[in-house]
Amino acid sequence: METDDVSVREQLFHDRVREIIICIQLFVCLYILSYLILTHFRKNAEFATDDIEDATVNKIVLWLCTFTLSVSVCAVLLLPISILSNEVLLTFPHSYYMQWLNGSLIHGLWNLVFLFSNLSLVFLMPFAYFFTESEGFTGSKKGVMARVYETAVMLLLLSLLVLGIVWVASALLQHNAARENLYDLWEYYLPYLYSCISLFGVLLLLLCTPRGMARMFSVTGSLLVKPRLLENVEESMDCALLEEAALSRKLNSNTSCWLGLNLQGMKSEFVSVQAMRKALEMRRKASPWQRNLGYPLVMLVLLALTVVCVLMVCFHVLELLFDESAMPRQMEDPHLGLASFSMFGSLGATVQVVLILYLMASSVVGFYSSPLFSGMLPRAQDTTLTQIIGNCVSLLVLSSALPVFSRTLGITRFDLLGDFGRYNWLGNFHIVFLYNVLFVGLTSACLINTVTWAVQRELIRAFGLHRLPFTVARSAIPFRLLLASGLSKIQ
Repeated sequence: METDDVSVREQLFHDRVREIIICIQLFVCLYILSYLILTHFRKNAEFATDDIEDATVNKIVLWLCTFTLSVSVCAVLLLPISILSNEVLLTFPHSYYMQWLNGSLIHGLWNLVFLFSNLSLVFLMPFAYFFTESEGFTGSKKGVMARVYETAVMLLLLSLLVLGIVWVASALLQHNAARENLYDLWEYYLPYLYSCISLFGVLLLLLCTPRGMARMFSVTGSLLVKPRLLENVEESMDCALLEEAALSRKLNSNTSCWLGLNLQGMKSEFVSVQAMRKALEMRRKASPWQRNLGYPLVMLVLLALTVVCVLMVCFHVLELLFDESAMPRQMEDPHLGLASFSMFGSLGATVQVVLILYLMASSVVGFYSSPLFSGMLPRAQDTTLTQIIGNCVSLLVLSSALPVFSRTLGITRFDLLGDFGRYNWLGNFHIVFLYNVLFVGLTSACLINTVTWAVQRELIRAFGLHRLPFTVARSAIPFRLLLASGLSKIQ
């Protein structure tokens, strides 16, 4: 009997060690990837300073941002990993090489992501921001530790302020019941704060994702070669070369003929013409299949993903009216490998994973394309540490709310694990139902508006402008530039 107990304890110990090793390996890979991303966008001038103190502070802040970004990536992968793990266990139920993939590992990943995401959001990122702005208390000895002390005091004051606001809000919303639990910080106030943050993240996803789905068509189209109706690429290329040559001649000329012109405006016009010429070169080099088939196929895939997503949410709205199990809930013990979480089996699970990743990509595009947050868009080798901190916080809020967002919309039937399902508002039918209806309405409106205007612009461009003479229709090539080029050739 004792031998059996020892063997069970050894098995549990080995399982725990194996789960820790897998989690560490996954996090290290994501940390390296996040570090490469941040070093691509960071401003090199901030790290090339001769001040050792500032360089040390910048490195520490960069490490904290890298940790936060890696947690964000892991939060995005939570649901896809969980869904695919269940399908793998269904496909290979007795495989020796798949014994490490179990419910305990998946549950542990959810708990770690929840813990680290809240740790980064509440402590690490505020600490990083205050650390970059701190200089040490007046009269204290300068150095990194002086900045640490000032940052710790500022973070403590901020924590007291936030907890005070949460205490007042809970007392007002729950009729002074929170005053009886003033010292119950861990069991009451922190979960309440997490619930408010998650609600803010889900509302942000509700605003950004429909806009991002509409913007995905234009963003993806800018990366591909678009088919143009009734367009002569060679003729457009010749005109672009002529215009570029005329502008280049004017910029390099020292004669008094061009001294009165606006030099800055001419330079910006030259840059736009040069970009147009490069785009035309890319179109001319592209194969007919790539030029005429690639763009429509990608647009059809994006349209299909959006339509399937909207239809699934519409079906979930009907489920909410007739089935209580459609409400997002918490799963205590994930029994993986027993049944598929999609009625269409592995194919449906794959579609769920693709839709979840598509929702995250759309939310990021919608976030950075909104007028309020467009200024936060990172630029390669030209993003300050303060901007990096803001971007990491924004991505963390979006990614940590993605599992709740996907389950609330009914994109997947995989219930929430760990503390993700402890949010108070998830059990409110009216909030969940209204949220689904708003998502369907906003997405449909944005999609119809985008597709309608895109079709109108293409038809106007194709059939309206090309009926005019080419020199008149091509507004990008003013007549004065053609005249200047002709005069210069005569001279």
